[in-house]
Amino acid sequence: MHAYRSQTCADLRRDNVGQEVRLAGWVHRIRDHGGVLFVDLRDHYGVTQVLCDPDSPVFAEVEKLRSEWCVKIDGVVKARAESLVNPKLPTGEIEVYIRDVEVLGAAEELPLIVFGDQEYPEETRLRYRYLDLRREAMQENMVLRSDVVRSLRERMWKQNFREYQTPIITASSPEGARDFLVPSRLHPGKFYALPQAPQQFKQLIMVSGFDKYFQIAPCFRDEDPRADRSPTDFYQLDMEMSFVEQQDVFDAIQPAVQGVFEEFGGGRKVDTDWPQIAYKDSMLWYGTDKPDLRNPIKMQVVSDHFRGSGFAIFAKLLEQDGTEIRAIPAPGGGSRKFCDRMNAFAQKEGLPGMGYIFWRDKDGEAEAAGPLAKNIGPERTEALRQELGLGVGDAAFFLGGKPASFERVAAKARTVIGEELGHTEQDRFAFAWIVDFPMYEADEESGDIDFSHNPFSMPQGGIEALDGDPLEVKGWQYDLACNGYELVSGAIRNHRLDIMFKAFEKAGYGEDEVRKRFGGMVNAFRFGAPPHGGCAAGIDRIVMLLADEQNIREVIMFPMNQRAEDLMMGAPTEPTSDQLMELRLRVMPDED
Repeated sequence: MHAYRSQTCADLRRDNVGQEVRLAGWVHRIRDHGGVLFVDLRDHYGVTQVLCDPDSPVFAEVEKLRSEWCVKIDGVVKARAESLVNPKLPTGEIEVYIRDVEVLGAAEELPLIVFGDQEYPEETRLRYRYLDLRREAMQENMVLRSDVVRSLRERMWKQNFREYQTPIITASSPEGARDFLVPSRLHPGKFYALPQAPQQFKQLIMVSGFDKYFQIAPCFRDEDPRADRSPTDFYQLDMEMSFVEQQDVFDAIQPAVQGVFEEFGGGRKVDTDWPQIAYKDSMLWYGTDKPDLRNPIKMQVVSDHFRGSGFAIFAKLLEQDGTEIRAIPAPGGGSRKFCDRMNAFAQKEGLPGMGYIFWRDKDGEAEAAGPLAKNIGPERTEALRQELGLGVGDAAFFLGGKPASFERVAAKARTVIGEELGHTEQDRFAFAWIVDFPMYEADEESGDIDFSHNPFSMPQGGIEALDGDPLEVKGWQYDLACNGYELVSGAIRNHRLDIMFKAFEKAGYGEDEVRKRFGGMVNAFRFGAPPHGGCAAGIDRIVMLLADEQNIREVIMFPMNQRAEDLMMGAPTEPTSDQLMELRLRVMPDED
């Protein structure tokens, strides 16, 4: 017999009755029923009930066992009485009578209990992550993650992509976030960087003549944490293709992403028709470039109904350049209580409030109510109602100003309205490609022009598009949104040096600076670069959606906390004096 186990804790069935077996695992739970000790023994695969009565020669040893001790038991498989069968367990028809027990690893008093669903502070869970990971839900999440990665690999191989690895230590490159720098011992005063993404390398792979590349790639970005973003590192399905246009990339990545959602979505509906929505339309209709299309509500511009109206706040706003009034329809929200609650929501989000109109029945017709309705009069409110397609029992909410000042709150309000009024369809994965991103954006204070997205993207219209207003230039850039999250981001790349230099010039980077920062890619493009494009899909977010989790740390094996600290390993740590001397570095003291 094997030194530790003849079967796992999920293997035994009625067919094994009478066999001598050896099991190993952790003590999940102990119960004393009239002197008979029942132990639920757990390993990665499942749970088997083992028991010991006072007549057993090892009864005293079994009495000493405590939760999460790691043990090995020898015993005989017996059938449970019909009334004692546990249908919730695959092993529920049998139990194992213990003949011998050996403690492989005793456990001290536990800082968190593995059995059950008790909640613990995140700090405790991350500090003792190895215990947290023993819990059933976490085991399931990590297995799901592993299965998703396997499935993505298989789906990419089926499309004739090959997996190639790119460097982990490289040069610093502006990818939109801060780099993690690595000091060089052999080159004092110089630093490597951990790659924010394999962006330049995968483009160079295309220049090298490899037609289809993919990689399950680790990426490193020194970012502020969010519930859906790790503050240090994450993994993505990275891919690149040569001789392609935007639609070719869409056609390649959709089977992989859609496939894993169909395979691991637990029966939830997976949309197969992925609309392509222009960035400007997405911001107008949803207030965000990662809309949740499970919610059918679309915002509309209704400025004309308030110009010169009796509602002075909006009327005066519209006298300023770049301002507008948007409406958020709220079918079924036609009560003063709901409207007041949404107004309070806007105030909590930092706005003065949110105007509203709701329609109630009066003599069989829709009558507008609310302070805003009184100010603009029945003719304007009726025109609004008809334009928005609303009726009795419905409401509409209004926000005004420059869109950038209220879109964030409008997007949140649309989400809250959809969920509270039951419009957001649950148990569904709704995808949409967001396309036609602006290449550039202007700094609000200085007016300086910079890239708004990936700087290596090809501008739509080629080099001629760069002759006009840079804020009007659109890039061949695209994101895939699902249920309010960005899952994929990519672009058709700028493979021509003349266009690249001019594109960077528009953002204030001279040719010399581009050559200095991106010398490897600039040199490569001198020797016949093919048209190419690709994208990257965030594995952590995909698994988070599939696992129905709200926080990305629930699907990462060993995540950092929100302060980018590893509480389990104690990172980041202070370097030793010897390390600093060898690297010729000095740590500056904090300024009080």
